[in-house]
Amino acid sequence: MSLDILPLAPEHLPRILEIEPQAHSHPWSETLLSDINSRGAFHHVLIKDQRVIGYFYAQNIVGEVTLLNIAIDPCFQGQGYGSKLLEAFLEICQRKEAESVWLEVRESNITASRLYQNLGFNEVDRRRDYYPTMNGKEDAIIMSYLFFPFH
Repeated sequence: MSLDILPLAPEHLPRILEIEPQAHSHPWSETLLSDINSRGAFHHVLIKDQRVIGYFYAQNIVGEVTLLNIAIDPCFQGQGYGSKLLEAFLEICQRKEAESVWLEVRESNITASRLYQNLGFNEVDRRRDYYPTMNGKEDAIIMSYLFFPFH
């Protein structure tokens, strides 16, 4: 089994466009997913046996990284690939000399919240009624990871 994490390239987009609506209840648009060269952007794919099975989109602005989107193909979820991708993401952030990482996660996404907590993220706030759901709205949990804790 071959497992690689590589910078996202245009040839990866068709596969990302397949995964996104399967992995998210409210997926990003093709336009957003295709905008891979925005300021401070660094996006990567997780490739297993030469097939994209996951990805993340992130932005680094002056040492503060925001994890904008992360997904694993549902066929590969629950097998540790999310952890591998997130660990690689944090390593890349550290190489970029990031001071902190920020993300938002749906309150209902307990699996992702636990994964983030297990890797050292802390809940710092909530955005009330931020995410749309089938029956209304739900909170976004704001989480952070500090590379250089402030004293």
